[in-house]
Amino acid sequence: MNGQDAISSEDSMTSSQSREALFARTSDWLRSHPRLFVITGAGISTASGIPDYRDHEGNWKRNPPVQHADFMKQPACRQRFWARSLVGWPVMSRAQPNAAHRALADWEQRGKVELLVTQNVDGLHQKAGSQQVVDLHGRSADIRCMSCGLLMPRDEHHQHMALLNPDYAAMRADTAPDGDADLDGIDFSHFRVVDCPACNGILKPDVVFYGDHVPRERVDRSFAALEAANGVLVIGTSLMVFSSFRFCRRAHELGKPMIAINMGKTRADDLLHFKLPLAADLALPQLSSGL
Repeated sequence: MNGQDAISSEDSMTSSQSREALFARTSDWLRSHPRLFVITGAGISTASGIPDYRDHEGNWKRNPPVQHADFMKQPACRQRFWARSLVGWPVMSRAQPNAAHRALADWEQRGKVELLVTQNVDGLHQKAGSQQVVDLHGRSADIRCMSCGLLMPRDEHHQHMALLNPDYAAMRADTAPDGDADLDGIDFSHFRVVDCPACNGILKPDVVFYGDHVPRERVDRSFAALEAANGVLVIGTSLMVFSSFRFCRRAHELGKPMIAINMGKTRADDLLHFKLPLAADLALPQLSSGL
């Protein structure tokens, strides 16, 4: 069965059979594919209180994230970024793993996960106990100097900025993805950005911004694990960014069976065998009992 036939089959199944039947199909698939290459995205962390970027159609819910080139070249862009982060970062830093993260950590301990590749920068997979993890886009809990390479904890950086910018630190706003906050109509021109204490270089979260490149070693490790796996499981992501979609495309080229647990559209829908439209924190713990 090719990918398009699989999706058409999925559509008819969803309309004619109960969700329980589709759930049972997922459970059977997981039992028959004991070495999984897992890709996760923002949808696995929403139950931990971290918002996602896209709706069920894969469209942006808000303005796209900051571009790497803008952050590096424009002081006003850095002021806006760090001011919004000053308000939004506490939600991100306090977030705890949910049932989906814990289920995947348990699957790894049971030898079922070849590698977990996450697009998320929240570190919740590791907090839950997963060890075989590639943080494709880095970790937001660290700050790196773009000149000398100094690495420092983001919490330390956050506290320094809060002391220098008490008026901004006192602001309240809706939380946005990845430690951001929806501060609109605010003048950021007086925000004091903290530079590197060692060389006065630009400090940036140790994450891959849009327009930047994923480090080659992360991609190579992921491709190697994909080769060794006998099935690909996509969880909580639309796969709209190429950095993760590339693994689905390669899996298809290799003939690796692939399914998704996701509430909306994905870029790989025509490559999937089928999709379970269920929230990750509900689906994964229930699926664990059948493995």
